[in-house]
Amino acid sequence: MPGGSKGSLSALGSIASQTRREMILDRLRLAISAGDLPPGTHLAEVDLSETLGVSRGTLREALRHLQQEGLVSADARGRLSVRVVSEREVDDIFAVRRALESLALELVCERDDHGSAAVRLGEALEAMQRTAGDFAGQIDADLAFHELLCELSGNETLVHGWRSVSGLTRAAITAAGPETALHNMAYERHAPLVAFVAAGDAAGGADFLRTHMRDAAGRIVARMRDHAAV
Repeated sequence: MPGGSKGSLSALGSIASQTRREMILDRLRLAISAGDLPPGTHLAEVDLSETLGVSRGTLREALRHLQQEGLVSADARGRLSVRVVSEREVDDIFAVRRALESLALELVCERDDHGSAAVRLGEALEAMQRTAGDFAGQIDADLAFHELLCELSGNETLVHGWRSVSGLTRAAITAAGPETALHNMAYERHAPLVAFVAAGDAAGGADFLRTHMRDAAGRIVARMRDHAAV
């Protein structure tokens, strides 16, 4: 009995520790998304752990996760900083997303219940509209909308592939700044995709996604060039 009790207490400790790590992870991700930690910002463990009031071990776990997402990168000496995305990477990221989401759209449209899938996407779209003007909140809602499209495909490998570039997508969106990002994430730019799913029109949806992703990447790159010229 004593051994069982000790095991239960250990489990409770693990949950609390995990929750704290997730809280730090969310706070850092939000700070990066909102531009409070701009691209290129050096992430010093000592300063961050003191500011956030957490151990360096907990902070290190959160930073490692952000590095896996693509929001944080390490230099040759292992020093971490907020990821700086290049123009080439922006084009690559959105090209990969277009390929993955076009396949997801095709698989969703093949479903007998694609109308129900459209309803769920419509609800995610409404969430995007409710966050209008909230930069960090709209990034979350935008990514959630596109991730849902992939999840509705039922292809777990596809979903895993999409999630592997979602952090880089967030970094690219942040690099463009709020004005460009909010335009790219506007409700009106995403509503047609829901209509294509409702109609089961995979071909039309694929054409739409091609233009949607190309225009989004183009605006981000143009804004990055403007920033570099200043």
